[in-house]
Amino acid sequence: SQDVTALSAAQERLYAADTWAVLLVFQAMDAAGKDGAIKHVMSGVNPQGCQVYSFKQPTSEELDHTFLWRCMKALPERGRIGIFNRSYYEDVLVARVHPQVVAAQRLPGAKPKRKSFWAARYDDINAFERHLDRNGTLVLKFFLNVSKDEQRKRFLDRIDDPAKHWKFSAADLAERAYWDDYQQAYEQMLTRTSTPWAPWY
Repeated sequence: SQDVTALSAAQERLYAADTWAVLLVFQAMDAAGKDGAIKHVMSGVNPQGCQVYSFKQPTSEELDHTFLWRCMKALPERGRIGIFNRSYYEDVLVARVHPQVVAAQRLPGAKPKRKSFWAARYDDINAFERHLDRNGTLVLKFFLNVSKDEQRKRFLDRIDDPAKHWKFSAADLAERAYWDDYQQAYEQMLTRTSTPWAPWY
């Protein structure tokens, strides 16, 4: 409760100063605890000064813009905290594991089989976060790790517990077949996008 009190006081100062914004980015494999972390850590925050966005599969409108656009328009304004449950990082994770996602973006000359394509995306992300930092948005990124065995247990809990049925998705199970590909994509993402201005925790 002391941490919650401190967080609440810090949020009041953030709002009163109206100089900085804070962006919290949560990324993880399915069932790693993003929803729970957001719920518990932010329990002491005034909801009037906080906004949470969960990014799902892109809409047709979002696909007609750059991969950063849908997250750009959800950024917190000065004095507020923004929380991204998944983010633009999906475009170097899901899109890397499933190249058809890149095809749906209809990018001229896109070659997702080339390392240079992903290097350019990492550069775009790093430049975007540098821009945010320079303009008063503190970017804090959290990767929640879960083992394959623990993920399996959590999926089974979702099936066994009626209160968690809504969290179960057959699509989540299908993604387990790509576990190793996701581990490689996460390793590359963490290595290439942990910067002094926006480190991963």
